[in-house]
Amino acid sequence: MGVLNREEDLLAYGYKDDGLVTDSSEVQVETEESIRRVFFPYTQESPMPLPIASIELRKLRHVKYVLGALDNLASHWTALDASKPWLCYWILHALDLLGYRIPERIAVRAISTMRHIQSPTGGFGGGPGQEAHLATTYAAVNTLAIIGTKEAYDVIDREKLLEFLLSVKQKDGSFTMTVGGEVDVRGSYCAMSAATITNIVTKELTVNAAEFIARCQTYEGGIGGLPGVEAHAGYTFCGLAALELLGRTDILNLDTFTKWSSSRQMSLEGGFQGRTNKLVDGCYAFWTGGIFPILGKMLETAGHDSDALDFVYDRDGLQEYLLTACQSKTGGLRDKPSKSVDYYHTCYCLSGLSLSQHQMSFRHELRDIAPGGLSALLWSENHDKRRVIGSPSNVLETTHPVLNIRMDKVRKAFSHFYGKAAEDVMEEVDIEIIRS
Repeated sequence: MGVLNREEDLLAYGYKDDGLVTDSSEVQVETEESIRRVFFPYTQESPMPLPIASIELRKLRHVKYVLGALDNLASHWTALDASKPWLCYWILHALDLLGYRIPERIAVRAISTMRHIQSPTGGFGGGPGQEAHLATTYAAVNTLAIIGTKEAYDVIDREKLLEFLLSVKQKDGSFTMTVGGEVDVRGSYCAMSAATITNIVTKELTVNAAEFIARCQTYEGGIGGLPGVEAHAGYTFCGLAALELLGRTDILNLDTFTKWSSSRQMSLEGGFQGRTNKLVDGCYAFWTGGIFPILGKMLETAGHDSDALDFVYDRDGLQEYLLTACQSKTGGLRDKPSKSVDYYHTCYCLSGLSLSQHQMSFRHELRDIAPGGLSALLWSENHDKRRVIGSPSNVLETTHPVLNIRMDKVRKAFSHFYGKAAEDVMEEVDIEIIRS
């Protein structure tokens, strides 16, 4: 499919305001115009269209951009001084996806940083001396899993971490982001992800958790941050991924969920929006695009053909948007052509690009040998459906569709925290891959 190889003028796929001009419709049209200009050299409208195969992911420039953050951040990044684990995660995960081997000196610095921001009451804060928070705990655990050494794993005080997670668990199944803080679906995902990776999931931690998330599904079909609020792709991914870790995706209305998710892809741009009537944004390549591997599993469980996902969203269109509209010539990725690059968008544009290149499938036939958190090991790439737009060198490393850590790093972490039980599951997965 894709958006660049259409025979019609791209305007035919643009926004239709039905003759009612609003501030939102004007901004949408402006955005489409900026993207049409980027697309133009590759379309049939151009007098000499460039081959789509010539589109290149500027890996070396992106690596250079991301590495620059490790030695000298611009002054405006002081606004994220309470988000140190997030900066570490965005940077290290981006490098990981680009296939850049993280130098030992950087790993040592990251381990030291995570050690100093771990709270004595469990979990991780945004900086030294700060209270533990579920979002920064998620980012810290992922950072240490990306480093993937025993020294990194041993930073995590698992007993205290569980105490922290239970301290923010509410009777209705929700989680507050910090002790006495706000409740939203992000907390459900951050808690379940950290607990699953470190093998500390308990019945007390999961009771009513799925039911709370189900109450956050809206009339549109997506998931909001709380029951009764608007569906949003970030919350939808978090809610869905948490349900996947809980083994309870069946609790959602599949039909409306599928319709809402597929409706987030923009017809002209090829990228995703985060909410109804909002603009395209590169970061939703992951927050929306990350929904589809899990949705594919749900459709298969409901009896749909394994190819059903091919008709739910356009992988080619998403890749074309990311590669042409979201890359800076000097390195880094961005929301859209009118925006500046940053580490957040670089991380999530690359994460979404990876998921669109590598179609991840769930090994249903092995479900009985992988109870609880071990089921996260049953995801593997369907190599027959790998799809890389542009140069073959554009291919990224594979990322886990639920945990958003490189697949080999997930396996290594599970081997450490689950021991032989994880190794047995991985062996069976590998045998099935060879057989297929």
